[in-house]
Amino acid sequence: MMARTIDFAQGWRIMQIGITKLEKHVEGLPGNSINSEQYIKLYTTVYVMCTQKPPHDHTEKLYNKYCEVLEEYTKSTALPSLRKTYDDEYMLLRVLLERWSIHKKMVRRLSRIFHYLDRYFVYRNSLLSLEEVGLACFVDMVYNTLQRRVREAVIAIVDKEREGDDTGIDRALLENIKDIYVEIGMGNMTRYEQDLESFMLEGTASYYSRKASRWIQEYSYFDYIRKSEECVKKEKKRMSHYLYASSEPELVKKVEHELFVVYANKLLEKKHSEFREIAGGLEPITNMFKQHVEDTDGQDTAAIRKVIEVHDKYIVYVTKCLENQTIFHKSLKEAFKFFCSKAVSGSSLSAESLATICDRIIILKKWASEELSDEAIEKVVKFLAYISDDKDLFAEFYKKKLARRLLLNRDASDDHERGIITKLKQQFGGNFTYKMEGMVTDLTLSRQNQNSFDEYVASNPAAKPGIDFNVTLLTTSVWPSYKTFDVNLPSEMVKCVEIFKVFYEAKHKRRKLTWLHSLDTCHINGKFDQKPIDLIVSTHQAAVLLLFNTRDQLNYTDIQTQLNLSHEDLVWVLHSLSCAKYKILIKEPATETVSKTDVFEVNSKFTSRMSRVKIPLSHVDERKKVVEYVNNDRRYAIEASIVRIMKGKKVLGHEQLVSECVKQLSGMFKPDVKAIKTRIEELIARDYLERDKMNPNMFRYLA
Repeated sequence: MMARTIDFAQGWRIMQIGITKLEKHVEGLPGNSINSEQYIKLYTTVYVMCTQKPPHDHTEKLYNKYCEVLEEYTKSTALPSLRKTYDDEYMLLRVLLERWSIHKKMVRRLSRIFHYLDRYFVYRNSLLSLEEVGLACFVDMVYNTLQRRVREAVIAIVDKEREGDDTGIDRALLENIKDIYVEIGMGNMTRYEQDLESFMLEGTASYYSRKASRWIQEYSYFDYIRKSEECVKKEKKRMSHYLYASSEPELVKKVEHELFVVYANKLLEKKHSEFREIAGGLEPITNMFKQHVEDTDGQDTAAIRKVIEVHDKYIVYVTKCLENQTIFHKSLKEAFKFFCSKAVSGSSLSAESLATICDRIIILKKWASEELSDEAIEKVVKFLAYISDDKDLFAEFYKKKLARRLLLNRDASDDHERGIITKLKQQFGGNFTYKMEGMVTDLTLSRQNQNSFDEYVASNPAAKPGIDFNVTLLTTSVWPSYKTFDVNLPSEMVKCVEIFKVFYEAKHKRRKLTWLHSLDTCHINGKFDQKPIDLIVSTHQAAVLLLFNTRDQLNYTDIQTQLNLSHEDLVWVLHSLSCAKYKILIKEPATETVSKTDVFEVNSKFTSRMSRVKIPLSHVDERKKVVEYVNNDRRYAIEASIVRIMKGKKVLGHEQLVSECVKQLSGMFKPDVKAIKTRIEELIARDYLERDKMNPNMFRYLA
């Protein structure tokens, strides 16, 4: 083979000859085939030019040349043929499909020749792979230029078929066109959904809106319904040729929605008026409307946006088509209570899921400016009316998620937080949001306190923590409860804690600090063989890792003795460091569980493409704890309600007492009658109440 050094100019001349021949070959020009011997020669040239010692290592230059070759090839072949004006929509699509097929072939064969770049250079420098470079060329130079024309061509063909002109329709071509969107997305459906599906759905809605407006004038009521049903069936069948099956539910909803809206606006008003002429005539329509909402596909609640859309759709029907009648508003509310309690993918639209909706609005900013507005917040808050039995449960789940946002600083804005809390306060009163407001206020005050602490440290030479140290102060009475477990902190952290304690106690003589290390986050620098990596860990994870600064190897007992952690807590921490995704520690034996006989050492070979890695602790499902906490709170609330009622009435019958208790508490939750009876018995046992000796169903207040 080539033992001598190849300079770049010499090597690239060899490559140019082969690449030119390859371009002609993939374009189908005769007499330009490349045999396996020629492929090997070109690959070997690349290999030698990449493995020569500096300054003759030409790897980076070859990578740049590969990019230039594909850009020039795309510019000189695909673009000219696709920029032409075609009278026939099919011609544009056929040329696009042909050029895409040839481009893929060119990228596939050229990347084989340059494959050595992918093996090492691309990976180590976090660059686009050779295949991705080829894809990017086509996307940037061809796809982005032509996608509007292609989309319009597809929609025009579909509309012709809808009008009955199905002669010469090339269904195979349309199916191949939709595949291009997924291939360009590297198997991801995002390109397809954003660049084709969304516009097809919009075009479908527009088409049937126009058609329905005309049909409602031309056809009788029954003919219109038959026409609508026929259209839905045809769209389902047609859809399989130009969209994927995943688009069918949304497409059918678009068609049905447009057909039904026109019907509602033009006919339902007339029907409503006719039925009003008859005694009790609204009742059957009300029942039909309620049933229609209840039968809405549960998949609508699978995504946050869908939940609001479903409600908004039916509010329009009530206000615009049903004359804003109170009876229909009541029917809608009852229907949505049922709708929100329906099983959806194994769960329900419950207090927890609504708390999650609020959480995602703020963290993900998924709905951009509109959904972060007062209007979107009001929509979510109003939905609480449909889970009226569990408002206290919502409040507790919301507090948990609010705490996580505030403490982890997950892109949450104080204004957005206060915006939602204000809406909740307006709807349910100050008692409902008292603790939430306190949590947000704590974070504001805590930032001010941190500034004071930083000034204190800067002005006191003796008070130097040695590391960056931030403290968040939480008021115990307003924040959710957290597990506290002691740990022997590393000396660096002990010093920080002591300095802050002196600072804080000088300002607040009568306050007591309780450290919640379970909420702490630490940034430590890990020095591994390949490169240093910043590790974002909990205090307990950091305490474990810092032990290895003085010992190469530690057994389970050594670690437990030095940190003073319980077996359960230590297993939790060690598992996250040695058995999970990021194995910072190596353990012997190399099993997926941690036992008391295990021995640990630092994984010096650990590496990551990222310079900063967060090492998560295994997720702890707090749902059960939240529900238990709320149930316990409800027991106290029921007892307090009973005492208030009996203190005012002095003597009251059993049914009246239960009824009054349910009425008092219904603003937050719907108490179970059995639970009320249990609390009555408990209050009798504690001498707050007594039964009348003559009538056991009558109670007297004692305290």
